[in-house]
Amino acid sequence: MKFRWWHIVRSEWISLLRGKWILGYALIFLLLTDMMLRFGQSGPEVLLSLSNVMLLFVPLVGMIYGTLYIYQSKEFIELLLTQPIDRRSIYRGLFLGISTPLMGAFVAGGGLPMIWHGLVRDHLYAAVLVLGLGGMLTVLFAAIGFLIGLLFYEDRIKGFGFTMVIWLFLAILYDGLILLLVAVLGDYPVDQLILGITMVNPVDLARILILLEFDISALMGYTGAIFRQFFGSSTGVIVAGAILLVWLIWPIYAGQKQFERKDF
Repeated sequence: MKFRWWHIVRSEWISLLRGKWILGYALIFLLLTDMMLRFGQSGPEVLLSLSNVMLLFVPLVGMIYGTLYIYQSKEFIELLLTQPIDRRSIYRGLFLGISTPLMGAFVAGGGLPMIWHGLVRDHLYAAVLVLGLGGMLTVLFAAIGFLIGLLFYEDRIKGFGFTMVIWLFLAILYDGLILLLVAVLGDYPVDQLILGITMVNPVDLARILILLEFDISALMGYTGAIFRQFFGSSTGVIVAGAILLVWLIWPIYAGQKQFERKDF
Protein backbone atom coordinates (compact mmCIF):
# COMPACT_ATOMS: atom_id res chain seq x y z
CA MET A 1 0.00 0.00 0.00
CA LYS A 2 1.42 3.36 -1.01
CA PHE A 3 2.13 5.74 1.87
CA ARG A 4 -0.05 8.86 1.77
CA TRP A 5 -0.15 12.09 3.73
CA TRP A 6 -3.31 11.05 5.57
CA HIS A 7 -1.38 8.17 7.13
CA ILE A 8 0.81 10.79 8.82
CA VAL A 9 -2.33 12.65 9.94
CA ARG A 10 -3.75 9.48 11.48
CA SER A 11 -0.45 8.77 13.23
CA GLU A 12 -0.33 12.28 14.72
CA TRP A 13 -3.93 12.04 15.88
CA ILE A 14 -3.21 8.76 17.68
CA SER A 15 -0.07 10.21 19.26
CA LEU A 16 -1.89 13.33 20.50
CA LEU A 17 -4.78 11.36 21.97
CA ARG A 18 -2.36 9.11 23.80
CA GLY A 19 -0.65 12.15 25.27
CA LYS A 20 -3.97 13.29 26.83
CA TRP A 21 -3.05 17.00 26.87
CA ILE A 22 -5.27 17.72 23.85
CA LEU A 23 -8.21 16.35 25.88
CA GLY A 24 -7.22 18.67 28.73
CA TYR A 25 -7.21 21.62 26.30
CA ALA A 26 -10.75 20.75 25.20
CA LEU A 27 -11.82 20.28 28.82
CA ILE A 28 -10.68 23.80 29.73
CA PHE A 29 -13.00 25.37 27.13
CA LEU A 30 -15.79 22.94 28.00
CA LEU A 31 -15.72 23.82 31.70
CA LEU A 32 -15.30 27.54 31.02
CA THR A 33 -18.27 27.69 28.62
CA ASP A 34 -20.43 25.47 30.83
CA MET A 35 -19.77 27.59 33.92
CA MET A 36 -20.60 30.83 32.11
CA LEU A 37 -23.89 29.34 30.92
CA ARG A 38 -24.76 27.90 34.33
CA PHE A 39 -24.12 31.19 36.13
CA GLY A 40 -27.00 32.83 34.32
CA GLN A 41 -25.38 34.83 31.52
CA SER A 42 -27.44 35.22 28.35
CA GLY A 43 -26.35 33.67 25.08
CA PRO A 44 -24.73 36.77 23.54
CA GLU A 45 -22.86 37.55 26.78
CA VAL A 46 -21.45 34.02 26.91
CA LEU A 47 -20.37 34.17 23.28
CA LEU A 48 -18.67 37.52 23.82
CA SER A 49 -16.89 36.28 26.94
CA LEU A 50 -15.77 33.11 25.16
CA SER A 51 -14.55 35.13 22.18
CA ASN A 52 -12.43 37.35 24.48
CA VAL A 53 -10.74 34.26 25.93
CA MET A 54 -10.39 32.76 22.47
CA LEU A 55 -8.76 35.85 20.94
CA LEU A 56 -6.18 35.91 23.72
CA PHE A 57 -5.25 32.27 24.24
CA VAL A 58 -5.98 30.41 20.99
CA PRO A 59 -3.24 32.27 19.04
CA LEU A 60 -0.77 31.66 21.87
CA VAL A 61 -1.48 27.93 22.13
CA GLY A 62 -1.52 27.49 18.35
CA MET A 63 1.82 29.20 17.81
CA ILE A 64 3.59 27.61 20.76
CA TYR A 65 2.43 24.13 19.81
CA GLY A 66 3.29 24.61 16.13
CA THR A 67 6.80 25.77 17.01
CA LEU A 68 7.27 23.18 19.76
CA TYR A 69 6.23 20.35 17.46
CA ILE A 70 8.98 21.18 14.95
CA TYR A 71 11.63 21.12 17.66
CA GLN A 72 10.38 18.00 19.39
CA SER A 73 9.89 15.98 16.20
CA LYS A 74 13.22 16.59 14.45
CA GLU A 75 14.16 12.91 14.36
CA PHE A 76 10.69 11.88 13.14
CA ILE A 77 10.69 14.54 10.40
CA GLU A 78 14.18 13.56 9.24
CA LEU A 79 13.15 9.89 9.23
CA LEU A 80 10.15 10.69 7.03
CA LEU A 81 12.40 12.62 4.65
CA THR A 82 14.44 9.45 4.06
CA GLN A 83 11.33 7.64 2.84
CA PRO A 84 10.06 7.73 -0.77
CA ILE A 85 7.49 10.42 0.04
CA ASP A 86 7.48 13.87 -1.52
CA ARG A 87 8.02 16.78 0.84
CA ARG A 88 4.68 18.38 0.10
CA SER A 89 2.84 15.29 1.32
CA ILE A 90 4.99 15.13 4.45
CA TYR A 91 4.30 18.78 5.24
CA ARG A 92 0.56 18.39 4.72
CA GLY A 93 0.45 15.29 6.87
CA LEU A 94 2.45 16.83 9.72
CA PHE A 95 0.62 20.14 9.69
CA LEU A 96 -2.89 18.70 9.46
CA GLY A 97 -1.94 16.09 12.03
CA ILE A 98 -1.35 18.75 14.70
CA SER A 99 -3.67 21.58 13.64
CA THR A 100 -6.89 19.61 13.11
CA PRO A 101 -6.99 17.99 16.58
CA LEU A 102 -6.15 21.34 18.17
CA MET A 103 -8.99 22.95 16.20
CA GLY A 104 -11.32 20.07 17.06
CA ALA A 105 -10.50 20.39 20.76
CA PHE A 106 -11.54 24.06 20.77
CA VAL A 107 -14.72 23.51 18.73
CA ALA A 108 -15.79 20.49 20.79
CA GLY A 109 -14.88 22.10 24.11
CA GLY A 110 -16.78 25.28 23.37
CA GLY A 111 -19.55 23.73 21.29
CA LEU A 112 -20.79 20.86 23.46
CA PRO A 113 -21.98 23.09 26.35
CA MET A 114 -23.66 25.37 23.82
CA ILE A 115 -25.58 22.39 22.46
CA TRP A 116 -26.80 20.94 25.75
CA HIS A 117 -27.68 24.37 27.18
CA GLY A 118 -29.63 25.30 24.03
CA LEU A 119 -27.45 28.23 23.04
CA VAL A 120 -26.85 26.83 19.54
CA ARG A 121 -30.59 26.51 19.05
CA ASP A 122 -31.28 30.12 20.07
CA HIS A 123 -28.19 31.81 18.55
CA LEU A 124 -27.05 29.44 15.82
CA TYR A 125 -25.23 31.86 13.51
CA ALA A 126 -23.42 33.70 16.30
CA ALA A 127 -22.31 30.44 17.93
CA VAL A 128 -21.07 29.03 14.62
CA LEU A 129 -19.24 32.32 13.94
CA VAL A 130 -17.39 32.28 17.29
CA LEU A 131 -16.49 28.59 17.06
CA GLY A 132 -15.54 28.89 13.39
CA LEU A 133 -13.29 31.87 14.02
CA GLY A 134 -11.66 30.05 16.93
CA GLY A 135 -11.00 27.06 14.69
CA MET A 136 -9.66 29.27 11.93
CA LEU A 137 -7.33 31.14 14.29
CA THR A 138 -6.10 27.81 15.65
CA VAL A 139 -5.07 26.61 12.20
CA LEU A 140 -3.69 30.02 11.23
CA PHE A 141 -1.45 30.44 14.26
CA ALA A 142 -0.38 26.80 14.24
CA ALA A 143 0.78 27.48 10.68
CA ILE A 144 2.68 30.57 11.83
CA GLY A 145 4.27 28.52 14.62
CA PHE A 146 5.20 25.82 12.09
CA LEU A 147 6.79 28.46 9.86
CA ILE A 148 8.76 30.00 12.74
CA GLY A 149 10.00 26.56 13.77
CA LEU A 150 11.23 25.88 10.23
CA LEU A 151 12.86 29.30 9.88
CA PHE A 152 14.73 28.88 13.18
CA TYR A 153 15.16 25.11 12.98
CA GLU A 154 18.58 25.13 14.61
CA ASP A 155 17.91 27.85 17.20
CA ARG A 156 14.88 27.04 19.35
CA ILE A 157 15.48 29.93 21.77
CA LYS A 158 15.21 32.44 18.94
CA GLY A 159 12.19 30.57 17.57
CA PHE A 160 10.31 30.70 20.88
CA GLY A 161 11.35 34.33 21.32
CA PHE A 162 9.81 35.30 17.98
CA THR A 163 6.69 33.30 18.83
CA MET A 164 6.13 35.20 22.07
CA VAL A 165 6.89 38.59 20.52
CA ILE A 166 4.44 38.00 17.65
CA TRP A 167 1.69 36.88 20.04
CA LEU A 168 2.29 39.78 22.42
CA PHE A 169 2.24 42.26 19.55
CA LEU A 170 -0.86 40.96 17.73
CA ALA A 171 -3.02 40.01 20.73
CA ILE A 172 -2.16 42.69 23.30
CA LEU A 173 -0.09 45.65 22.06
CA TYR A 174 -1.56 46.21 18.60
CA ASP A 175 -4.65 48.22 19.51
CA GLY A 176 -2.66 50.35 21.95
CA LEU A 177 -0.14 51.22 19.25
CA ILE A 178 -2.95 52.15 16.87
CA LEU A 179 -4.45 54.49 19.48
CA LEU A 180 -1.00 56.02 19.99
CA LEU A 181 -0.73 56.56 16.24
CA VAL A 182 -4.15 58.22 16.19
CA ALA A 183 -3.15 60.50 19.08
CA VAL A 184 0.08 61.53 17.34
CA LEU A 185 -1.55 62.06 13.92
CA GLY A 186 -4.89 63.34 15.25
CA ASP A 187 -4.77 66.48 13.10
CA TYR A 188 -4.56 64.46 9.87
CA PRO A 189 -7.11 62.24 8.07
CA VAL A 190 -5.82 58.82 9.15
CA ASP A 191 -8.98 56.71 8.79
CA GLN A 192 -7.82 54.93 5.62
CA LEU A 193 -4.36 54.36 7.09
CA ILE A 194 -5.88 52.82 10.24
CA LEU A 195 -8.15 50.66 8.07
CA GLY A 196 -5.13 49.32 6.20
CA ILE A 197 -3.20 48.67 9.42
CA THR A 198 -6.18 46.80 10.87
CA MET A 199 -6.10 44.34 7.98
CA VAL A 200 -2.54 43.35 8.95
CA ASN A 201 -3.71 41.80 12.23
CA PRO A 202 -5.82 38.60 12.00
CA VAL A 203 -6.71 38.78 15.70
CA ASP A 204 -8.17 42.26 15.22
CA LEU A 205 -10.07 41.08 12.12
CA ALA A 206 -11.62 38.20 14.09
CA ARG A 207 -12.60 40.57 16.90
CA ILE A 208 -14.20 42.99 14.42
CA LEU A 209 -16.15 40.13 12.79
CA ILE A 210 -17.59 39.14 16.17
CA LEU A 211 -18.46 42.68 17.21
CA LEU A 212 -20.05 43.47 13.84
CA GLU A 213 -22.24 40.38 14.25
CA PHE A 214 -23.38 41.44 17.74
CA ASP A 215 -23.55 45.11 16.67
CA ILE A 216 -22.10 46.37 19.97
CA SER A 217 -20.81 49.83 19.10
CA ALA A 218 -19.50 50.56 22.59
CA LEU A 219 -17.09 47.62 22.47
CA MET A 220 -15.87 48.04 18.92
CA GLY A 221 -12.98 50.34 19.73
CA TYR A 222 -11.42 52.68 17.21
CA THR A 223 -10.54 50.04 14.60
CA GLY A 224 -13.97 48.41 14.75
CA ALA A 225 -15.70 51.80 14.41
CA ILE A 226 -13.57 52.66 11.36
CA PHE A 227 -14.33 49.29 9.78
CA ARG A 228 -18.05 49.74 10.31
CA GLN A 229 -17.95 53.30 9.01
CA PHE A 230 -16.30 52.24 5.74
CA PHE A 231 -18.09 48.97 5.07
CA GLY A 232 -21.19 48.78 7.26
CA SER A 233 -22.10 45.64 9.18
CA SER A 234 -22.92 43.14 6.42
CA THR A 235 -20.27 44.23 3.92
CA GLY A 236 -17.76 44.58 6.73
CA VAL A 237 -18.28 40.94 7.71
CA ILE A 238 -17.63 39.83 4.12
CA VAL A 239 -14.53 42.01 3.71
CA ALA A 240 -13.06 41.03 7.09
CA GLY A 241 -13.83 37.35 6.44
CA ALA A 242 -12.16 37.45 3.02
CA ILE A 243 -9.00 39.09 4.41
CA LEU A 244 -8.92 36.59 7.27
CA LEU A 245 -9.13 33.76 4.73
CA VAL A 246 -6.10 35.20 2.92
CA TRP A 247 -4.33 35.34 6.28
CA LEU A 248 -5.18 31.65 6.77
CA ILE A 249 -3.78 30.59 3.40
CA TRP A 250 -0.54 32.63 3.47
CA PRO A 251 1.32 31.02 6.42
CA ILE A 252 0.31 27.51 5.31
CA TYR A 253 1.67 28.17 1.82
CA ALA A 254 4.81 29.90 3.14
CA GLY A 255 5.46 27.03 5.55
CA GLN A 256 5.10 24.48 2.77
CA LYS A 257 7.56 26.35 0.54
CA GLN A 258 10.03 26.65 3.42
CA PHE A 259 9.69 22.92 4.15
CA GLU A 260 10.20 21.97 0.49
CA ARG A 261 13.45 23.90 0.08
CA LYS A 262 14.94 23.49 3.55
CA ASP A 263 18.14 21.49 3.90
CA PHE A 264 17.41 19.37 6.99
